[in-house]
Amino acid sequence: MDDCIFCKIINGEIPSDIVYEDENVLAFKDINPQMPIHILIIPKKHIESIIDLKSEDETLVGKIFTVINSIARDIGIDKTGFRVISNCGENAGQTVKHLHFHILAGEKMGEKII
Repeated sequence: MDDCIFCKIINGEIPSDIVYEDENVLAFKDINPQMPIHILIIPKKHIESIIDLKSEDETLVGKIFTVINSIARDIGIDKTGFRVISNCGENAGQTVKHLHFHILAGEKMGEKII
């Protein structure tokens, strides 16, 4: 997608602070963090949102959650806790139309959903 900011990050057109990268997944620090730790995990394949996932994407989604697990352990939040969020659609607050997951951590969270 030519106008997708995450596709531009994947293609190296926009710089990012990369935390993890392989042939299918990219993780980078959010430029507008909502918590002390705020990392975005995206598939390199352009998929607009959860609702657009197909059965052939099951392995990719599994890989994303394996990456989330690895990042949590690497940065030491596996024991203290973290939240994983994926917004789906405008009413849920999805501002970038590219499937992405937020890892949020670094301080105690209340019941409030971010």
